[in-house]
Amino acid sequence: MVDQVVWSRKAVEDVDAIATYIGRDSASYAAAVVQKILNVTQALSQSHHQGEAIAEFGDPTLREKYAYCYRIVYRHQENKITIAAVVHDQKLLQFQ
Repeated sequence: MVDQVVWSRKAVEDVDAIATYIGRDSASYAAAVVQKILNVTQALSQSHHQGEAIAEFGDPTLREKYAYCYRIVYRHQENKITIAAVVHDQKLLQFQ
């Protein structure tokens, strides 16, 4: 079990941009996507090993889990998970 799940500024901005983009066509679908992302990240506190290692970076602390077609990228260190980015699976993954 993990003591805390925190969000990076970039990840918060990513989810906001996703909600804005989807919300142009459907506010209810945008809300559903955001809720799914939140549900997936909350579940990480119970089992951070659910996600897959990210091949692009070769860093064992970086993992990903999907919510629909969005990659939730997170870093697990000791008793903390940091949500680093949330990106569409067709986009190149870039974050600090």
